[in-house]
Amino acid sequence: MTHAQNQASLLSTISSPSDLRRVPAAELDDLAAQIRAKLIEDVSKTGGHLGPNLGVVELTIALHRVFRSPADTIVFDTGHQTYVHKLLTGRQDFSKLRQEGGLSGYPSREESVHDVLESSHASSSLSWVDGISREKSRRGDPTWTIGIIGDGALTGGMAWEALNNIASDHKRRAIIIVNDNGRSYAPTIGAVARHLDLLRSSRNYEKALSWGKRTLMNFGEPGRATYGALHGLKSGIKDALIPQAMFEDLGLKYLGPVNGHDIAAMEEIFNRARALHEPVLIHVMTQKGRGYTPAEEDIADRFHAVGKIHPETGLPIAPARFAWTSVFADEIRQIAHEREDIVGLTAAMLLPVGLGPFKDDFPSRVVDVGIAEQHAVAAAAGMAFAGAHPVFAVYATFLNRAFDQILMDVGLHHCGVTFVLDRAGITGDDGASHNGMWDISMLNSVPGLRLAAPRDEATLREELREAVAVDDAPTVLRYPKGALTDPIVQLRRVGGCDVLKDWDEGAEASKVCIVALGSMVPAAMEAAALLENDGLASVRVVDPRWALPVPEALVGLVEGAELVLSVEDGLVDGGFGWSLRDLLSSDALTRSIPVVTAGIPKEFLQQASRASIVKALGLHAQGLSERIRHALAGE
Repeated sequence: MTHAQNQASLLSTISSPSDLRRVPAAELDDLAAQIRAKLIEDVSKTGGHLGPNLGVVELTIALHRVFRSPADTIVFDTGHQTYVHKLLTGRQDFSKLRQEGGLSGYPSREESVHDVLESSHASSSLSWVDGISREKSRRGDPTWTIGIIGDGALTGGMAWEALNNIASDHKRRAIIIVNDNGRSYAPTIGAVARHLDLLRSSRNYEKALSWGKRTLMNFGEPGRATYGALHGLKSGIKDALIPQAMFEDLGLKYLGPVNGHDIAAMEEIFNRARALHEPVLIHVMTQKGRGYTPAEEDIADRFHAVGKIHPETGLPIAPARFAWTSVFADEIRQIAHEREDIVGLTAAMLLPVGLGPFKDDFPSRVVDVGIAEQHAVAAAAGMAFAGAHPVFAVYATFLNRAFDQILMDVGLHHCGVTFVLDRAGITGDDGASHNGMWDISMLNSVPGLRLAAPRDEATLREELREAVAVDDAPTVLRYPKGALTDPIVQLRRVGGCDVLKDWDEGAEASKVCIVALGSMVPAAMEAAALLENDGLASVRVVDPRWALPVPEALVGLVEGAELVLSVEDGLVDGGFGWSLRDLLSSDALTRSIPVVTAGIPKEFLQQASRASIVKALGLHAQGLSERIRHALAGE
């Protein structure tokens, strides 16, 4: 085998970290190049988190050469930067990445013993590091626990709670690697980001101190006396000029900054950390999207997450259809022009949630709090108290972590705050922790809260305006990921509810009422057509528009039906359907009508496309019609 052939096949020879440790140091840069080439080629076909992984190639190589996973426990925050980790731990088939039956886009215990933390939510990794290293220490286990956390995730308060606890035990074998690329999705903001900026520029100061010591010591006793006096001031000077003191004051030994694309330098600093036998924070500087020109030139987010693209250009293979997020972005910008009290809030996701146009027009009225959802909600309560109407746009799954603040800060204080939940319901490709399926059930317990689920562009615009008009209670607007559904115009509106299809009063078939929320309306309409075409039932389809609290008007709209089916893109247990059933059972006119509830069961969904999951759960048109057939037959 020629040298060139050997180089070309280097990646394919690595099935475990032990194989990686046998690779000569002189060949590691070639290995890094192969990994980048594979990531670009494979992710361009499937979509995924390309930019973050291109930025951690060398970091991950050095990590697995110095530490001994799985004995040394490696915990990745968020986990979307683990593609390189997967390649180096025996998982090189990326042909079905983020697809049913393929590799997860996040760590997966089912895939490998090298994976620990599966959740894609940020800022929690260091708490895992604290817990694992604490128990290892108690048991006398000498192995290391390593957490890799992005600089953006350090904006989350949970990370700092963990840092405080890790640093409390100087015998703990815990290493925290801060992957500092100056970005979360967008450029990282806030005091932590500024602190890291200062650290990046502090190395010259340390060099100056060393030069000064050498120079003064060469001047004999006067020089030594001068150095002694100056040395007494070092702590104060360092605290003022070298912000690493913040970490060291917590009790963490600080090492860095180190070039995250220099494998040898990182191996050296990792080995220095191992030799200290105490909690260490290593500051690693990387470039998101490194080695791929389209990503490096993408100012917005360095190709943080991409769909299917042309690998040569980075351009999407198919143009994106006008999406729910785009409609929200346009409408909230228009509302902001009409109302000066409207302010926007985002948790490090300005562009993904659609607040970019709003910020372009009114820079001072859109606030990015970083990855700090709890703070965002409590701050929104404060803004509302001071006279604003905050609109917090966030992925539905990330609102879970701020439930206490919704309940006790916004709800308890009757604050007029609007929550816009993007990617609500089944999202699929990103796995269990990214499905926004918990919000309806979770928020159902907040007194006074109102929640709407638009079915199309017109109702999204309409319901957003209705939401921001409420000034004494929290309001929520939820919509799914992806392209808009086709318009569905109501026949009439009754008590705020839209009747989209009505019974054929002349039909002899059983009367069925389907009450469908938001994104489930199209499937409900199709199911109604299937049932009527078979002559099995005459169907009324109702969109309640505002799902919480359940509209009283639904009592009158289902009266006379032999069966009611509720359909929601959310958890069944404690969800809309259960509340509808409670409402109907409390009224003499409807308490005898059977209610079938359709939605997502109480389980963590497996990775698959949204369409595949919807079909598997029987939430497509055929599945809904079958539910009704069986219910009418008494099965």
